[in-house]
Amino acid sequence: MDINVKEIMDNYNFEGTLESCKPYGSGHINDTYLLTFNTSHPKPCNVVLQRINKNVFTKPVEVMENILGVTSYLREQIMKEGGDWERETLSVIPTASGKPYYIDSEGEYWRVYNYISDATSYNQVEKPEDFYESGVAFGHFQRLLADYPAHTLHETIPGFHDTKARFLKFKEVVERDVCGRVALVQPEIDFVLERQEVAEIFGELLEGGEIPLRVTHNDTKLNNVMIDNKTGKAICVVDLDTVMPGLAMNDFGDSIRFGASTGTEDEQDLSKISCDLELFKCYARGFMKGCNGSLTQKEIELLPMGAKVMTFECGMRFLTDYLEGDQYFKSYREDQNLDRCRTQFKLVADMEEKWDEMHSIIRDLT
Repeated sequence: MDINVKEIMDNYNFEGTLESCKPYGSGHINDTYLLTFNTSHPKPCNVVLQRINKNVFTKPVEVMENILGVTSYLREQIMKEGGDWERETLSVIPTASGKPYYIDSEGEYWRVYNYISDATSYNQVEKPEDFYESGVAFGHFQRLLADYPAHTLHETIPGFHDTKARFLKFKEVVERDVCGRVALVQPEIDFVLERQEVAEIFGELLEGGEIPLRVTHNDTKLNNVMIDNKTGKAICVVDLDTVMPGLAMNDFGDSIRFGASTGTEDEQDLSKISCDLELFKCYARGFMKGCNGSLTQKEIELLPMGAKVMTFECGMRFLTDYLEGDQYFKSYREDQNLDRCRTQFKLVADMEEKWDEMHSIIRDLT
């Protein structure tokens, strides 16, 4: 996408002269750039510029209201604990008129964040220590926001992790069979239909008041954690667009789904796919350390179910999209979404075989 950097910069009070504007990061939703300014200081000044994808986030103002509320609260908590808020949370840099975003002449929404220097985010688990650190980071995120009124946040993507609603939609898509693919994937359809209770369990527990509504990140992949280059310690959780009301188990579970799998998300050889219990234990240990007592006993007991529910939900979403003609998830080859679905279901089946071990790991950590 071509951007009018001058128009955007004219609406901010940045010090110095813009030296470069380069694409930054590996995200697939928003357009992100690293801006470097020459200033009177010895080191150049860097900031991160992002265009909010209005196709995904249809209410960008609500997205920014969530982000401002959460980052302001995080900053206060970090300062109370003597931390470095400039490195431990994102900070939105306001426009010259004091707004948290700028709307350009084409109606696009832009925002600017502080740049966290001397830190890296990793797209894959290269060593267990990094996965552990991401667990610490997302657990710490939970702890710092434990008293934030989650119900005051907007749902940036309504029903994002409403697994029961996604199950009902799946049944409707199977019934319509708009692409004539149902007969090709009956075993996968049966796999979903046989696990209706997995789709419904968290919704029922929440309605019954047995688990609390919390502020959740909802995209807890390793690459959304900044790890300090010198210490190897996680310092900051980033990519806050999907921060909204949710369940702690879902944040835990999505990390396991992504990081503890022994294969890639679209692996065609399912013999390569399993849930690595050492990585599960590694992440759980970090997450529990980061939470530091902020979870209820019920939430802790349900962490393995979080891994199962999130993996099941993701596989169901891939299968739903395949049946509808691959409209939502980007695919780069034929049947890629079907392959993605099958890897998730293989993970679910593997978790079911290792269910007692997963629970034992969690019990040993409490």
